[in-house]
Amino acid sequence: MRVSVTAQDLRAIRCDLLAIPLFVGDPSERRLPPRLAALDRELGSPVAAVLASGDFRGRPADSVLVYPPAGSSVKRILLLGMGVEAAVDAEALRRCAGSAVRRAVQLRAPSVALVVPGGRRVQPPAAAQALAEGAVLGGFRFDAYREEKADEGPADVTAIQLVFDRLASPGRARTAAARGTVLAESQNLARRLSNEPANALPPAVLAQEAQKMAKQVGLDCLVMEVPELKKRGMGGILAVGQGSSNPPRLVVLEHNARRSARAAKSRRKKASARTGRPLPTICLVGKGITFDSGGISIKPSAGMQDMKHDMSGAAAVVGALRAAALLRIPLHVVGLIAAAENLPSGTAYRPGDVVRTLSGKTIEILNTDAEGRVVLADALTYAVDEYEPEAVVDLATLTGACMIALGPWATGVFGNNDRLVERIRRAGESAGERAWPMPLLDEHREAMKSKVADLRNAAGRAAGASTAAGFLAAFVGDVPWTHLDIAGTGWTDRARPYQPIGATGVGVRLLLELLRTWKEGPRV
Repeated sequence: MRVSVTAQDLRAIRCDLLAIPLFVGDPSERRLPPRLAALDRELGSPVAAVLASGDFRGRPADSVLVYPPAGSSVKRILLLGMGVEAAVDAEALRRCAGSAVRRAVQLRAPSVALVVPGGRRVQPPAAAQALAEGAVLGGFRFDAYREEKADEGPADVTAIQLVFDRLASPGRARTAAARGTVLAESQNLARRLSNEPANALPPAVLAQEAQKMAKQVGLDCLVMEVPELKKRGMGGILAVGQGSSNPPRLVVLEHNARRSARAAKSRRKKASARTGRPLPTICLVGKGITFDSGGISIKPSAGMQDMKHDMSGAAAVVGALRAAALLRIPLHVVGLIAAAENLPSGTAYRPGDVVRTLSGKTIEILNTDAEGRVVLADALTYAVDEYEPEAVVDLATLTGACMIALGPWATGVFGNNDRLVERIRRAGESAGERAWPMPLLDEHREAMKSKVADLRNAAGRAAGASTAAGFLAAFVGDVPWTHLDIAGTGWTDRARPYQPIGATGVGVRLLLELLRTWKEGPRV
């Protein structure tokens, strides 16, 4: 989708759908902004007639489709309710643009013009970014496996104009819209990967997708297969993946890397051209279980089809690294993906097994369905030892307990550094991806100790999300680290204005906001 920014006269606009957001309290033509009123009069006052009828009141759920006279430069007009003007923020703008594009897709209207609503809370550049994000996210469809005639199904929106009343700095608004487009396209990549069925996206194919993306945007990419995993002693990833005929992988993506991942320590000395100082290294680690049956501790069959989304954390890392490259984030960003398929078989790991990880720590397996933390143990250790990062952030659809605690409305955030946790929370708030701090107590860490091995991978139902985080904490040491449990936010069964049913791609915008503002915030 091509997103453009303009401040031209509305009467000069030509499009298949003109979306006009209006606030509560616009009862008649005289309350329309002058530029809208002038256009409406030229089209025969169809908007004024709708407002006068009372059929549209401007509430957030309101929408009315209006057809101007035949031959008009605008084929359709969509009125969208925005609610109270003072309450309109960036998230409201994302929803507005998403609603406009989703309706355009249904109407098979490829070109859209959206009148940027007024309001004091969001400045033009931030508005342009939010609207671009909502538009591109709202246009996402996952229909690769549906056979549908082109003249019967929906059509893609190919272009959207964001029409401002006036722009003091049009260049800033256009740059912001371009940034929002990159973020949304990267999030859509994460959505697509997560939506892929497990038979089409085993660990090897997930690795290939990461390699393909890396080549397109100029990232370094290293893929470790089973022989290399064995050589390095990554027993956690190997154990989880040994029950499947699709072998596991560890994928390493690097932005601002000078050579291959094997020379990482020398790469840390690469200096920023602007400051002459070493670029800070931030590691993003994603759980990449391409399908999770639970293994020997098999899950109930109801809902198991959604376990293709158990690699949502890995998908978010792929999307975030793409955006970091395209937006030229001035950091050394490393993305690590622990990819495996958790299936029951004669070769699967079992309850009671003891697994030795890359760190040297051993894990007593009490529940093979607590596999995500086992693969992350190796990926976190590799991130800390190989890159000596300034901070580590992992994303994982880790626990049902976090879903119970926060539902689908927030991602749980755990960590060993209060400043980093707060930065994550603020980044989520700014990006429209709510992240909520959760407790990680010494008792949660103690609960994961085993009498047979160094750690156990399950500790019962009590505080399950926090004890899982306590397990992961054992593999990062004193390095500032946060764990994002996206079990409740990684996919959805309820469509929203810019979110269809299925994968959400959650985490991409949050991570990029964290990276974008990294040098501005307090050191962790």
